[in-house]
Amino acid sequence: MSSELTEVVGGLGFLEAPRWHEGELWFSDFHSRTVTSMNSKGDFQRRAYIAGQPSGLGFNTDGSFLVVSTHDRHLYRCLGGAKELFADLSTVHRGGLNDMFVDSNGRAYVSAFPEPVIGPDDGSHMADPTVPLFLIQPDGRADIVAEGLQIPNGIGLTAGGSTLVVAETLGNRLTAFTVAGDGTLSDRRLFADVGERAPDGICLDANGGVWFGSFSTSEFVLVEDGGRIAQVIETPGKLAVACALGGEDGRTLYCITVDKATFDFYQGHGTGSIEMCHVDIPAIGA
Repeated sequence: MSSELTEVVGGLGFLEAPRWHEGELWFSDFHSRTVTSMNSKGDFQRRAYIAGQPSGLGFNTDGSFLVVSTHDRHLYRCLGGAKELFADLSTVHRGGLNDMFVDSNGRAYVSAFPEPVIGPDDGSHMADPTVPLFLIQPDGRADIVAEGLQIPNGIGLTAGGSTLVVAETLGNRLTAFTVAGDGTLSDRRLFADVGERAPDGICLDANGGVWFGSFSTSEFVLVEDGGRIAQVIETPGKLAVACALGGEDGRTLYCITVDKATFDFYQGHGTGSIEMCHVDIPAIGA
């Protein structure tokens, strides 16, 4: 399959958490504070406005979707244009919330950022970068299911749901856990050491491989369990953020890229794009 990306649409904000759902690509936009979907014709539909900055997305079997609100550390449940608070993590974690994966039972795994510190923005004052991974039950109860992760980011489940994979951005690795029937995690192990690459958003294919955006090296990478790099798609001049498998046959890899440095995006500058290519191995369930 082709390893060159084709731009689908550009001139967008800082996008995160692309998800293929019911024939459309959904994503969060940090700049506009919206959750949006795009159909096969390229038409956009705004699905929710999240003042605290939307990030991770996930879908329930009742037609509702969950969205992370980064800065107020909330999860919202949205259905038919209505929005309600689903879980409040502000009492258990002081850092912002990040990505999320919702399983078929309506349980949400949520990654987070470290607690903020006061000081010069030069990196020298960084607090402990290890943070927990949260599990939000269908009743909104929050539990910690793993600790000591180095900036956990993208999250995914293998086919059948027996293994959960988490990207550790500052750890330069993907970490795997065995998933119990109640959603708790055990048997923590290294899925892949990715060297200098810093994995951000991820998606899993039907063979258990993981596609991830490498923010630091401007690449989308397919890595297998054990660490073998199966494919690399370069994004020269752009940052590689996150990806999702979708399309009619599950073989379209949608990639989120941005064309400015991180600092510029924090100031509201720069543009993001949705790009795509076709790959050999389809999404889970395709």
